[in-house]
Amino acid sequence: MHNSSGDGPEPSAAVNGAFCVWLMGLSASGKTTLAGLLAQALAQRGFKVEVLDGDILRTTLSKGLGFTSGDRVTNLRRIATMAQNLVNQQVVTIVAAICPYHAIREEVRATIGKFIEVYLNCPLEVCISRDPKGLYRQALAGEIQHFTGIDDVFDTPVRPDIEVTTHGEAPEASLARILRGLAALQHISPEPAAPLEKTSDAPAPPQPSRRLAR
Repeated sequence: MHNSSGDGPEPSAAVNGAFCVWLMGLSASGKTTLAGLLAQALAQRGFKVEVLDGDILRTTLSKGLGFTSGDRVTNLRRIATMAQNLVNQQVVTIVAAICPYHAIREEVRATIGKFIEVYLNCPLEVCISRDPKGLYRQALAGEIQHFTGIDDVFDTPVRPDIEVTTHGEAPEASLARILRGLAALQHISPEPAAPLEKTSDAPAPPQPSRRLAR
């Protein structure tokens, strides 16, 4: 878990209370990276922010659970309950967790209420090539069972609130897309338009006259 609070002013436009942004996608799709960037961006806007990282919570909140479908659902229900409590305390909550099944996504949406589903669309082959923790290598070797994308299903989100293609754009571009989506959904204020460059009111200096030679 990670807590961050902004030192800047409160958001200028009306915001309808705290909310939960759930970043979901395959392992190595960029969830943790984007969660950190989003937390920083929202904190700079004046929000209280908490990040719930699925990998970290598995070592604390859900210690002892495995990766069977039942254990996954139990883990996600626990995360959803924690997120709901934080949102009720007016803390903007960012969850970075795979959340692989349609049914549990609908359940956590109903549990949390103010829930924004963000799908990190990254092809399996790209995630395998990244493999920062070596988990795909272990799963493909049979050393990890029930690994999402290898021998357990990942249901592609049908109607995510926001979708980013983390294999086709830089993390900063994905972050900008998420922020625009949150503004369109009226959870945050839109970014103010860049001010127009001020033009000088002073008259242009006189041009030298051109005399014809005689």
